Amino acid sequence: QSPQFGEVMAPFPPSQFTQFEPPSLPTQAPPPPPTPKRRPWGAGGSGGARKRQRYVEKDGKCNVQHGNVRETYRYLTDIFTTLVDLKWRFSLLIFILAYALTWLFFGLIWWVIAYSRGDLEHLGDGSWTPCVNNLNGFVSAFLFSIETETTIGYGHRVITDTCPEGIVLLLLQAILGSMVNAFMVGCMFVKISQPNKRAETLVFSSHAVVSLRDDRLCLMFRVGDLRDSHIVEASIRAKLIQSKQTQEGEFIPLDQTDLSVGFETGDDRLFLVSPLIISHEIDERSPFWDVSRGQLERDDFEIVVILEGMVEATGMTCQARSSYLADEVLWGHRFTPLLSLEEGFYEVDYGGFHHTVPVRTPACSARQLRRAAARTATPTLHWSSPPPGRRRRPAGARGPPKSPLRRATGTLASPESQRG
Repeated sequence: QSPQFGEVMAPFPPSQFTQFEPPSLPTQAPPPPPTPKRRPWGAGGSGGARKRQRYVEKDGKCNVQHGNVRETYRYLTDIFTTLVDLKWRFSLLIFILAYALTWLFFGLIWWVIAYSRGDLEHLGDGSWTPCVNNLNGFVSAFLFSIETETTIGYGHRVITDTCPEGIVLLLLQAILGSMVNAFMVGCMFVKISQPNKRAETLVFSSHAVVSLRDDRLCLMFRVGDLRDSHIVEASIRAKLIQSKQTQEGEFIPLDQTDLSVGFETGDDRLFLVSPLIISHEIDERSPFWDVSRGQLERDDFEIVVILEGMVEATGMTCQARSSYLADEVLWGHRFTPLLSLEEGFYEVDYGGFHHTVPVRTPACSARQLRRAAARTATPTLHWSSPPPGRRRRPAGARGPPKSPLRRATGTLASPESQRG
C-alpha cells in the first residue's frame, strides 16, 4: 500500500513552509527595453545573413558620411575648395547671387548718393550738375552699377567730376568687381576642368579571380582605358579593407592593409594602352597566405583598387577607384584574352572585358600548396665517382684512400665537391 499524504509530510515541521502569495500586478507599464547597440562593421558574431556594406562603391564613390562635425569654421578657411566641392546647383546659385548682390548693393549706394545730393529733385534743371548724368531713380542706379562693374559703358549714364564721393565709389566698385570676377570665374573654371569625368572611361573588371600563375596562387583583376588619349604615368594600388582584433583585444574596424601588385619590381607602373591584368602574388607577405577556397567564401572583406595617372590632354591628375567584396572574388577562374592581331594593328574586344573561364585550381591555401609542392619535389642526386684512370679500391681495403675523392654511395654530394 502506498503511504498516506500525512505520513510523507510528517518529517517536515510546519515552520519550514511559507504561505504562497500571488505576485502583485504592476501599477504602471514596464519601461521599454533598451535599444540594442549597433554592431560595428565586420565585427562578426552569430546571426542571420546580412547584406555586406561597401566601403567604396563600384563606381568609385566612398560610402562614408561625416557626422557630428563641430569645427565647421574650417570649411570657411578654405572657401575656394569648399565652393569647388559643392554640387552644381549650389555652385550656380552662389555664382548668380555673388553678382546680383554686388550689383544691388552698389546700385543702392549710387541711389543714396543721388538722393542725398538732391539730384533726384533737379531732374529737369539744366543748370544743375548731378553726380551721375541721367540717373533718375533706383532702376537707373542699378543699371549704372551693372555697367560699372562689368565695364560695359553704354555712355548714357556718366559720372561727373563734381562728385568726389561718386569717384571714390567708382574706384571701390571697379576693384571689388574685379575680385568677384576672378574668384567666381576661377571657381567655375576649376569645377568645369575637374578630371572626375575622365575616370568614367577607366574601367575595372566586375570580378576578381584567383588562379595559378607559374605554379603560384595569384589574385587578379583587369583594368582598361576606353579612350584613345592615354593616361600618362599610370600607377595601380590595392588595399585590403577588413576589420580585425589585436592580441590585446582592441577591435580595429575597416583596417587597411596594402596588397603588393608589383611595387618592388615596378609592375605597378602601367602602360595602359590596352587592357591589363593586375596580379597580386599570394606569398608569405600576403594577407591571403592562409586563405583557402572555403575560408574565402566565409570571410568578410573588401579589396579597394586605385588607378592614378595624368590625363594626356590636360595634364591634370586623375584617379579611378573600384572595389571587390568577398563574393566577387572567383576562385578557380581566369580572364579571357581580348587582344587580337589584325592587318597592321592590334584590336581589343571590350565585349569580353568582364568574361572569365573556370580553370583547374587547388582549393587549398597558398601555404598548404607550398608545403605540398615541397613534399612532392624530388631532389637531384649527384653521385661522385673516382677520376678517370684511377683504379677502384678492392673490397675490404683498410686505411685512408690515396685519392682525395671518396665514393659516396647512396649519399648526396654537390657538383662543386666533384670538381674539387
